[in-house]
Amino acid sequence: MNDTTLYANGSVAAEIEFLRREINRHNELYYQNNAPEIADAEFDELLVKLKNLETENPALVTPDSPTQRVGGRAEGFKPFVHRVPLMSLDNSYDLDDLKAFDERCRKLADGREFDYVAELKIDGLSVALHYENGVLIAGATRGDGSTGDDVFSNVKMIRTIPLKLNGEFSERVEVRGEVFMARSVFEKINAELEMQGEKLYANPRNFAAGTLRQLDSAVVKSRRLDVFPYDVLSGAQKMFATHEENFEWLAQAGFHVNENRRRCANFDELTEFIGAMQAKRDSLDYDIDGVVVKVNQTNLQQEFGATTKAPRWAIAYKYPAMQATTQLEAINIQVGRTGSLTPVAYLKPVTLAGTIVSRASLHNEDEIKRLNIKIGDWVLIEKSGEIIPQILQVIESRRSGTETDYEFPKNCPVCGSDAVRPDGEVVTRCTNPDCPAKVKARISYFAARKAMDIEGLGVILVEKLVDLGMVKTVADIYSLNLAQVAELERMAEKSATNLMNQIENSKSRGLQRLLYGIDIRHVGERYAKILANHYRSIEKLAAATVEELDAIHEIGLTVAVSVFNFFRNPRNLETIERLKAAGVKMEVDGEDAANFDERFVGKTFVLTGKLEQFTRDEAAKLIEQRGGRVSSSVSKKTDYVVAGEDAGSKLTKAESLGVKVLSEDEFKQLASE
Repeated sequence: MNDTTLYANGSVAAEIEFLRREINRHNELYYQNNAPEIADAEFDELLVKLKNLETENPALVTPDSPTQRVGGRAEGFKPFVHRVPLMSLDNSYDLDDLKAFDERCRKLADGREFDYVAELKIDGLSVALHYENGVLIAGATRGDGSTGDDVFSNVKMIRTIPLKLNGEFSERVEVRGEVFMARSVFEKINAELEMQGEKLYANPRNFAAGTLRQLDSAVVKSRRLDVFPYDVLSGAQKMFATHEENFEWLAQAGFHVNENRRRCANFDELTEFIGAMQAKRDSLDYDIDGVVVKVNQTNLQQEFGATTKAPRWAIAYKYPAMQATTQLEAINIQVGRTGSLTPVAYLKPVTLAGTIVSRASLHNEDEIKRLNIKIGDWVLIEKSGEIIPQILQVIESRRSGTETDYEFPKNCPVCGSDAVRPDGEVVTRCTNPDCPAKVKARISYFAARKAMDIEGLGVILVEKLVDLGMVKTVADIYSLNLAQVAELERMAEKSATNLMNQIENSKSRGLQRLLYGIDIRHVGERYAKILANHYRSIEKLAAATVEELDAIHEIGLTVAVSVFNFFRNPRNLETIERLKAAGVKMEVDGEDAANFDERFVGKTFVLTGKLEQFTRDEAAKLIEQRGGRVSSSVSKKTDYVVAGEDAGSKLTKAESLGVKVLSEDEFKQLASE
């Protein structure tokens, strides 16, 4: 990188200040806006340059410099006494409890008007962050509420915690929040550990808590923890007249603020929000275990006071339990479309999060060893955003001596072929490319709704077609004829005709669905869309180099290598040629091309406020169908903000950055032109 293109002309102090601004800006783009402008290596180069300049000029080093995030090893954690105790909250497990809380608050208010703020109860670890003159000087865990652990060296590693607040401050400010690990980050770390043959972590909450207590802060930095703040104190006093104002201040100060909250006038509005968030729970990228309800008015909070354990002006409504204990009855192996042998625990049925659970994932052989699990064990299970729960631990104290060890199979349980675990991997795979289990899974995947959407080609029919030898690859689907299908057991002529029509219709689903359906490793729905939009034909994609693929926004080296290798496999090329010969559409043109709009292609949209004519999902789908992308936060890279009623801080930020703001009617007109 050329210094003259990076740094402003002037003194060393000016260069240092410029670098700090640039590094902080790129941090915000990466961690808060999901819109990075430079590669990781370029970011590291900026950081090294700043560190070198500060080393040469130690008098210019400041506590809020990004270089102060560089980790070191601590000898242990000192106790930290909280000036104002971090009190726990009373819990409510049903709406009757919440109703009683509402009635108590109204009685204490004695006829005075007030409202509530309902916010998500993040399943993480509470922290208190102290700022003096706007600079972060201390950070501690909640501990017992009165005394926690001094984890200052570690909270500095969390890039969504500002080292220096935006604005001017003369007083000491305390910010309280919840540290957590995003599900996507947790899954990525576990996937990397799995590939390296290391042990997997059980859940994001425990992993985040363990990370924050790491003695080596460099480890904390590498794990990309996040924080959602929820309260601000100046000394022992609240800073604002309402709780809602805390969030506005926190956003302006530079924090990553959770926008899933609502001011609620009464009990009915609270229950509506609680229900809406419970329905949304599994789609969030972080774990929640309920909703926190707080009286909004600060003067009433102070007047209502607290018991010895909890404030009277707040309560936590807890969702149905996401953990339960039950007994492991058996372990069976499922063979996936890539040949992976996945152990599945069969459990004594138990109610978990409102549903009956009888199975749990065990991931792989190493996970069975890590858990030291035996058939007959009692286990603790957790459901956290997944359809199939996870086993967290074995309850060894409940062992009776009748439990039996489980031996992982050396052969595929479906076809009997050797099952091999390659060096450096944790997954054992069937070596037979034509294993019936792999063939069935690949065909079901190809016919799924998000892929070629062949209605009627369900799991049972796929099994029958494969078992009879009528289908061996996805291309064989298009060789079926009406007479063959009609002769199958329980397939009347009308059902067979409908299926053949669906197969014919699937030929025109388009390149994106085809790329998803042919099962290129690491290419899911999002990457399939990006690749289809970029290359527009399978021939151009097949000819792309790793370097070309890696250069595409959001496509990393791992995906690039996987796509490149897929199109160098003769079996895959043969399948594609057969699909092409059958008339399957392999480019973006015609009706698909009509969906793309140059005013949308490559543009970033942010949706904020309440939309009347669209749901959020409908508006997002419309944007993506036309080639745009939807972001959750506003930055200089945002092209449009679509603002509905009660648009809040996102609209304010858009206006301050000069981002074009569209009303809902203007957005509708743009999309329909």
